[in-house]
Amino acid sequence: MASAPAPPPRRVVVCGGGVVGACTAYFLSTHPASPTVPTLVEKSSPACAASGKAGGFLALDWSDSTPALSALARASFGLHRRLAAALDGANAYGFRPVHTLSICLPSQPAEPLSPHPLLPSWVDPSASAAPPRQLGTPDTTAQVHPGLFTKAVLAASGADVVIGEVERVVVSEGRVVGVAVKGRGVVDADAVVLALGPWSGRFEMVKEVFDVSGLKAHSIVLRPRNPDKITPHCLFLSYQPEPGAKLLDPEVYPRPTGEVYICGMSKDEDVPDDPAAIAGEPDSIAMLHKIAGRVSSQLKTEEGAEVVTEQACYLPCTNDGLPVIGEMPGVKGCYVATGHSCWEILNAPATGAALAELILDGQAKIVDLAPFSPARFLKKKSRRGV
Repeated sequence: MASAPAPPPRRVVVCGGGVVGACTAYFLSTHPASPTVPTLVEKSSPACAASGKAGGFLALDWSDSTPALSALARASFGLHRRLAAALDGANAYGFRPVHTLSICLPSQPAEPLSPHPLLPSWVDPSASAAPPRQLGTPDTTAQVHPGLFTKAVLAASGADVVIGEVERVVVSEGRVVGVAVKGRGVVDADAVVLALGPWSGRFEMVKEVFDVSGLKAHSIVLRPRNPDKITPHCLFLSYQPEPGAKLLDPEVYPRPTGEVYICGMSKDEDVPDDPAAIAGEPDSIAMLHKIAGRVSSQLKTEEGAEVVTEQACYLPCTNDGLPVIGEMPGVKGCYVATGHSCWEILNAPATGAALAELILDGQAKIVDLAPFSPARFLKKKSRRGV
């Protein structure tokens, strides 16, 4: 007689209060057959790092050249729409479909041109050195305010949020039994999810299998003189500050709150211990202000645009460019979700839903997690003879 399947874990601890941790908590707690409200442990505060400082741009089909990522992105884009309907996303966190354009910004201020039909009225005609190209329509591109999205999803999960630093995962006989939280002792667990962005690489069990690094990205948020005139057009720019200089690819995202988010100026850099200690570099922030002013007179601080914030964050990156989602090799009940780079906000819902299925059902159904398994790195190390 076949033995009965093992019951799903009832004590799940999610480590990390960013967008991936929040979405995992949400889909655990709303699982149709085995709803499980987890404990979520966060060192600082929910959405304190990249999940609160990212752009929040969503694209249906921009990952189609990579089949595994395409499946993840398409599933997640659909979940974003479902979540927006369930959580009043338009009002709660600024979910809305957008037009998306590619614009070549001239190196030097140009003479005013006749505005191109695709160019929104708030963008200066002189900002486009060539006719703009349409990259996405409201059917294929959208946006959220990432910090508000993360907090809304986490609140809807009902998770017990513990503010504290996870020091290590506690393992007994090859199976997770809890996490040690600094100053609080061990929080018992049948399953643990490590969703700490680039900080996931601080755990010894992760370092032994794969590397996750941080890409420091800068951004500014401005409130234009006439926010009511800013239409929902996201802009992907190409800009060469001067002849021979490195080509930059900044991005501009107006938000329904009337603010405009501008990002770019990234570099590889070691991640600091404390997310609250992250600060932008003055030269990079200054360049973003220069670019903003070139795009629109509405975004010039000298003409009345208000600086809401100037900031930086670290995007989690892996050696092969794919996220890592799945159970850690050799440690039953320990799962990891990191390495989403600039697509973390987009891909967090499908990541969280797939992890919830993997943890509670034993298999992910919404998307095939095999391409993202941390075990893929063991095969590469074996081929290198490491």
